[in-house]
Amino acid sequence: MASGEVDAISPYDTYTSPLATRNASRAMLGVWSARNKFATWRRVWLAVAEAQHDLGLPVTAAQVAELRANLEVTDEDLSRAERHERELRHDVMAHVHAWGDRCPLAKGIIHLGLTSEDVGSNADLLIIDAARRLIRLKVIRLILALADRALEFKGVPCLGFTHYQPAQPVTVGRRIAGWAYDLELCRERLEGLGPVGGAGGVRLRGVRGATGTQASFLALAGTGAAVDRLEGLVLEKLARGGGAFALGGQTYPRVLDTFVLADLASVASVLHKMATDIRLLCGRKELDEPFEEKQIGSSAMPYKRNPMRCERVCGLSRFVMNLVGNAYDTAATQWLERTLDDSSNRRLSLPEAFLALDGALDLMHNVAAGLVVHEATVRANLMAELPFMASENLMMEAVKLGRDRQAVHEAIRRHAQAAGWAVKEEGKANDLIERLRGEPLLAGVDLDAAMEPMRYLGRSVEQTEGFVEGLGTLRERAREELGDVGNDGPRV
Repeated sequence: MASGEVDAISPYDTYTSPLATRNASRAMLGVWSARNKFATWRRVWLAVAEAQHDLGLPVTAAQVAELRANLEVTDEDLSRAERHERELRHDVMAHVHAWGDRCPLAKGIIHLGLTSEDVGSNADLLIIDAARRLIRLKVIRLILALADRALEFKGVPCLGFTHYQPAQPVTVGRRIAGWAYDLELCRERLEGLGPVGGAGGVRLRGVRGATGTQASFLALAGTGAAVDRLEGLVLEKLARGGGAFALGGQTYPRVLDTFVLADLASVASVLHKMATDIRLLCGRKELDEPFEEKQIGSSAMPYKRNPMRCERVCGLSRFVMNLVGNAYDTAATQWLERTLDDSSNRRLSLPEAFLALDGALDLMHNVAAGLVVHEATVRANLMAELPFMASENLMMEAVKLGRDRQAVHEAIRRHAQAAGWAVKEEGKANDLIERLRGEPLLAGVDLDAAMEPMRYLGRSVEQTEGFVEGLGTLRERAREELGDVGNDGPRV
């Protein structure tokens, strides 16, 4: 074995993140890949060199052309950088040297005037922006898929729950629309203009030097106006109009990461709630996830049809929500102009939050698109409880016939308690309506009409239609963008 080489390790003999092997899409893995990271570093170095050349600083057109012609990061480049890093113990300088090996003419001007975070922070922000855009598109795709199912089942009455106890009926579509609306609120956050950058440009660190004062660039360019022009040229090439943070130390303000991870956690919390609702309703036999022909629900119980996709969504979402604390701790412990304990943490918390949420969104889209609604069971479950739901309406109808409200209330209460006891203690069907047929205070009240579910839905159908109609602009705007999302589907 040549000096410096390392024994090859089988992937089966080392730890590999399940985010890569089981959950995240190829697109999101590509965003956070080593190749994309170092290619983005090269984009930053090239933009700075171009700006320096445009300003007449000691960077020639030939050097810029050589850098531009060698932007691609090859496997050999990555191997070469690893060899340099083993000697230099500095990842940025290792890649400076590796690119310099490919660009001998430009080698002496790569990283001119820069500190590591002029490269790293700007590249991180570009990568975060790309990852956020992919998450945004997957959120939109899920919203629209849910909207389609909401319309499909907008008029199917189902039992509503508060405190996980039977409450006023809603419709299956209205419940699905509620999930979609929560996601729509998250989408508005992801698209909103702010410190992170919105649907337009991305806000970068800019070129600021070792402590953010631009001292090295002032020494290089000579005047503050020239430094502003240099930074402006770099931002034009990289930020798409997003600009730069006004102030910062050696890095971009780490409080930004709290905004990013909190927004991801918000999406995750909605996915968790949605998946939990589906799991509960699977237990009531009202819903089922898509289930493949040869899929096994349990190794011991052949009849099982477990909601395993929703269970995975809950697990991944919980992981994302718990990563937010890393960002708060990191932002809180950045001593003075910078300390390096952020780096090892951010290498985990940022990519893994995006990768886990990406996988959860793909899984949830798969579930939403193939969700099975067992309408007969939905109706049976509703009708088993509807007599109790109808009691207030029956009381009001009796009062219209001249009966005493308090007396009617007491009569219905007695019958309802007796019927409820029979259901719970004796396992009988709910016979409240039959009991009420013999109640003198309800003589003349149409008890059969009271058992029509549509009487108790309020504006469920209208609200569902209104919400979905309001998504028309989003649907039209996203039509072309969604073609870029791809659909790897659940990895396992």
